[in-house]
Amino acid sequence: MGTAVALPLLDSMVPAFAAASAPITRVAFVYTANGIIMRDWTPAVEGAGFEYSKTLKPIESFRDRTLVLSGLEQHNGESLGDGAGDHARAGATWLTGVHPKKTQGADIENGISTDQILAREYGKGTPLPSLELGLEDVRLVGGCDSGYSCAYSNTLAWSSPTTPLPYETNPRAVFERLFGDGETTDPAARAMRYRENRSLLDFVLADAGKLNASLGASDRRKMSDYLDSVREVERRIQKAEEQNALSAEKVALPAVDRPDGIPPTFEEHIQLMYDLMTIAFQADLTRVITLMYSREGGNRTYRSIGVPDAHHGLSHHMNDPAKMARLQLIDMHHVEMLGHFLGKLRDAKDGDGTLLDHSMVVYGSSLSDSNRHLHDNLPILLMGGGSGKFKGGRHVRYPKGTPMTNLLMTMLDGVGVRPEKIGDSTGKVEHLSGV
Repeated sequence: MGTAVALPLLDSMVPAFAAASAPITRVAFVYTANGIIMRDWTPAVEGAGFEYSKTLKPIESFRDRTLVLSGLEQHNGESLGDGAGDHARAGATWLTGVHPKKTQGADIENGISTDQILAREYGKGTPLPSLELGLEDVRLVGGCDSGYSCAYSNTLAWSSPTTPLPYETNPRAVFERLFGDGETTDPAARAMRYRENRSLLDFVLADAGKLNASLGASDRRKMSDYLDSVREVERRIQKAEEQNALSAEKVALPAVDRPDGIPPTFEEHIQLMYDLMTIAFQADLTRVITLMYSREGGNRTYRSIGVPDAHHGLSHHMNDPAKMARLQLIDMHHVEMLGHFLGKLRDAKDGDGTLLDHSMVVYGSSLSDSNRHLHDNLPILLMGGGSGKFKGGRHVRYPKGTPMTNLLMTMLDGVGVRPEKIGDSTGKVEHLSGV
């Protein structure tokens, strides 16, 4: 990639591009699996006067850039005669609105996901049309949920009805995709680069240094902050690799271990991924990203917050108050990590505002009540300013039966992408810019 591709949008660039008069809107879809304890998620009051619920409390400081949306559903996630398999259908429908074919074989069939509809048009102006990221190993194949292929649980992104896009879990691989020279993916060549301890940013910094002399004070500060952020992300990736290498020397680990570059804790891993997402948006390397906290049915434990239970198992709480309380801690912790991303976007200057002002971030799940596997009244947040198209600070409830795909249609319309429909969409939703 050339240096111009890997720079943030500078004030001095604006006159050179006719399209720069309108802000660039970035779009991220962030998915949390296994449903939510809805009583602790949903605000009691609709409109602007609502109090933040227990689970959403960690992001209250972003009130003016947050819409809490209730009442949306993914009807095609229901069985519709296919019996069990709600987790597979949840992951498959969240961004497609299509009922997936029940099969464990190669004849999988779903729909094109919203992120890929967006990437086909909106991604033409960026080096990477989209990024697919995740935090949990998904090397599972065959059947994963009651007769459904693992492919349905392992990703949100589908480039065609028969082509799921795997996500990347390794921050090093993501970093190289964003900043590497792109000439080879040979493992031996990568290993040589590591041994030489040569920063991947050297290619960028050499040319960026030449630019500084011609930049104004504001652009120099923006450039400095941006490159500092990228260097810090690289430092943390290298630190994680060193820790993993030391662990491998002490213990003979099986072949299924996490690859080098993945931090040892969930918190470090997700924060690093969020930082990479921010940098990718800031440099306009991509405008469309999906991130899965875990695959549907994932069983990560959260001992750091006092929850040793496997997540999926705990989601079948049978209304046991103690189990529900522990599951709520996971829900709230996930939202707390989301706050890290929102903070990064808010702190990154972008044109006449911030990345948060010029972003649309959807966060939520395709299951509401995890114990009953419900696909209606989904927990959905829409955050960011959408480049002036959204008015935050409100809890909006839509009529029962409103497809979530109507929200997705509205979002795409906001950036000038207008498909005939998405899955089971019936139109657009109202009230995103105010009542």
